[in-house]
Amino acid sequence: MLSEPTLTSRAEDGRDIPLLVWRADVPLRAVSSGPLGGGIGVRRWVLNATVPMSYDRDDPAAHLAALAADLALDGPGVGLLTGVDVAEVVARTDTGVRAWVTVGLGTPVLAAAPAPAALAQRVGTVNIVVYVPARLADSALVNAVATATEAKTQAIRELRLPGTGTPTDSVTVLCPVDGPEAVYGGPRSTWGAPLARAVHAAVLAGGTGTVVPWSEQQPG
Repeated sequence: MLSEPTLTSRAEDGRDIPLLVWRADVPLRAVSSGPLGGGIGVRRWVLNATVPMSYDRDDPAAHLAALAADLALDGPGVGLLTGVDVAEVVARTDTGVRAWVTVGLGTPVLAAAPAPAALAQRVGTVNIVVYVPARLADSALVNAVATATEAKTQAIRELRLPGTGTPTDSVTVLCPVDGPEAVYGGPRSTWGAPLARAVHAAVLAGGTGTVVPWSEQQPG
């Protein structure tokens, strides 16, 4: 089982910067596009770290690993970064599937936009973390990432924003390592359908208001 996230912070450059941490009571199967712990494997925790919009480190995986060590997070995990205040996480549940989303849309981009148009847009990040209470096959985990992305894009369309996501969006899906294996994760499958509804509802709720990057909320 994956815990509800815990909000904490780190001291950096004289400021307290928020962190969101999920811990698993037992190891979980996971698929992730995160800079730390990406791919398919067994993971024990997820870390979603706020960073300033000026963030320019070229070693995000090493940075996230150091943050995880500071939090005494043991074993393999997933690390994500966002310019959004992770305290603004939005959670939704549907038929046992739980989704947590930090929504930083800024001005979203179209995935297939020409490079100059994409570069002209302000970058934001939508980080999606999902727990499915059934073991998913590798193929179903990959399909679940696609389903979550489709649901996110549906929400962005309903928000009437001119894009499909942002250049730095990330999806992480976790599930138990044991039990009967579900082989499908598409939007009409047993677990893909509630996953899609939970992610869609979370992104829609998170994108409805104006989200100001964390660093732009700080004095100076």
